[in-house]
Amino acid sequence: MGRRGKKKGRPISGWLVLDKPVGMGSTEAVSKIKWLFQADKAGHAGTLDPLASGMLPIALGEATKTVPYVQDGAKIYRFTVAWGEERSTDDLEGPATKSSEQRPSETDVRALLPKYTGVIMQTPPQFSAIKIAGERAYDLAREGETVDIPAREVEIGRLEIIEHGADHTIFEIECGKGTYVRSLARDMGRDLGCFGHISELRRVEVDPFTAEDFVTLAELEAARFGKPGDEPAESVEADDAVDVPVDFSAIDALLVDTSAALDCLPQVAISDDAATKIRLGNPVIIRGRDAPVEAEEACATARGKLVAIGAIEQGMFKPKRVFAG
Repeated sequence: MGRRGKKKGRPISGWLVLDKPVGMGSTEAVSKIKWLFQADKAGHAGTLDPLASGMLPIALGEATKTVPYVQDGAKIYRFTVAWGEERSTDDLEGPATKSSEQRPSETDVRALLPKYTGVIMQTPPQFSAIKIAGERAYDLAREGETVDIPAREVEIGRLEIIEHGADHTIFEIECGKGTYVRSLARDMGRDLGCFGHISELRRVEVDPFTAEDFVTLAELEAARFGKPGDEPAESVEADDAVDVPVDFSAIDALLVDTSAALDCLPQVAISDDAATKIRLGNPVIIRGRDAPVEAEEACATARGKLVAIGAIEQGMFKPKRVFAG
């Protein structure tokens, strides 16, 4: 008897905007969501450390093709810097490496904010996913190595004090791709002469998603099984197959449409005939008085459904990435 092949997941597509809890890694979260939806494909847009909570956008199915557009979106974090200690990981996970009895006043902290607003140079933490000679920096750091990570340019649009206490300050930041909030805490602590590390970190927005899109694990489990914690006793591996018919309508309703990730691109409405041609990889003429003549990137939709991402050249849409109908 031949070996039974592993069942494929469902071809479900869309974005799940997870409110990730503290203690769960991003990869673990993706596996959990993939299993709950029994999806064939899943991926996330922007890693969150296990000690961080908040928005982790997870793409299912065809939405994985739009991950780069969400990764490039602006992000908003609310975070607490504990003053007095610098730690090896720049957060609560690692041991203290430097300490000080000095504590900054709110005036001291506020005076520092302009230095960390706008386009700045930032050195990522030793414990980060940056690759050094083909290896992840955090792997080298765990082996006791101190690596030279070059500074890189990041953009911080807004940095505000929410609350200041005797030994901590709560901030809110709006920043671009590649910004490390842990590095910000480390560098501000050094500038203030008191050292500092992240004691709490929550991501509250990833453009184009907002807090209104948040879905918790409890809500997902309730939608999938009837109430939180009612999942079957077997292992919740992402590729486990379901042998009995399951009603996914309640959990599928929690997804955000794939096209939401492409709000940043010009939108072009096309006919069904044009959609068929585009899905076969063929260019089509864009008609309509308001249709763009040129665009490096645009997305084509038919009856409100995403068809393709492509370029518009001389009034013709040329598909680059096609989505299933």
